[in-house]
Amino acid sequence: MQVGKPKYYLVKADALPEVFVKVTEAKALLETGAARTIAEAVDMVDLSRSAFYKYKDAITPFRDMKRDAIMTLHIKLHDKPGKLASVLSIFTETGANILTINQSIPANGVALVTVSVVTESVAVASDELINRLAAVPGVVGVEVMAG
Repeated sequence: MQVGKPKYYLVKADALPEVFVKVTEAKALLETGAARTIAEAVDMVDLSRSAFYKYKDAITPFRDMKRDAIMTLHIKLHDKPGKLASVLSIFTETGANILTINQSIPANGVALVTVSVVTESVAVASDELINRLAAVPGVVGVEVMAG
């Protein structure tokens, strides 16, 4: 057995043994709060706790593995009422799923806002999103920090 970097495979869900699908369903129930405990989650999907513990770290839905598809933007904007709301409306219009928003205390009339979004949910290309944000009145600059 090779020691070191693990190998991964992309496999259609219907080709997997049922136990793997049930493990991912149980994990989703726990993450969403639909189940409060592992015992409750495995009961809901008709899976043994031992099978859950055996495979819980070995299987992850592809969507969850793509969490690298997160873009973090630094947006400088004038400290005026409604400017942040205008910026956030661009994210809403493009279907972006905002993960975090952090606004610094304004200095010299400008505030730095850091916004992280899941890029897979954005209906426009990253360049288009940045252009739309930069075009908002009161935005001084937009910079991609990650993603």
